[in-house]
Amino acid sequence: MISNNPSQVLFADEEAGADDTIRLDALDLKLLGLLQENSRTPNSELARQVDLSPPGLQKRLRKLEDRGVIRGYTALLDRQAVGLDLLCFVQVTLAHHEPAMIQGFRDDLGKIPEVLECHHLTGEFDYLMKVVVKNHKHLEWFLFEKLTPIPGVDKVRTSIVLREIKESTSLPLV
Repeated sequence: MISNNPSQVLFADEEAGADDTIRLDALDLKLLGLLQENSRTPNSELARQVDLSPPGLQKRLRKLEDRGVIRGYTALLDRQAVGLDLLCFVQVTLAHHEPAMIQGFRDDLGKIPEVLECHHLTGEFDYLMKVVVKNHKHLEWFLFEKLTPIPGVDKVRTSIVLREIKESTSLPLV
């Protein structure tokens, strides 16, 4: 939710309920934007760019980390450079929607490294997954040896990406 003040953004914590909000001021948003551009920027440089002392920057970063706004730091790899040439989107429908089956599907899927993302959807399919594999043979193995044996999987539709038009991990911090 965005407040009336454009320099302050309020985020509701889904786990704790709508009453527990995280308030982000303009300085937080600027700092988060800089980190999204390059999380390896030295803290001394970040502090200079947001006009804070290094200890003040550390305190603010720790607060953002403790509140879960910053979930972690990672390196973004070129998937093709590491031999993962095919990017696919896989849609899955479950045969039944009992809580135990849904949880079992989610647990099993969480153990498959080829699945980069999985989203529970409304509409014709229950789940949409972003999957990376080496080649068509790897895709076939993934579909028939890893995905379809999961209990409850009923329907699978796979789309192979021909070209990535836009890829980003940065959130629009307006």
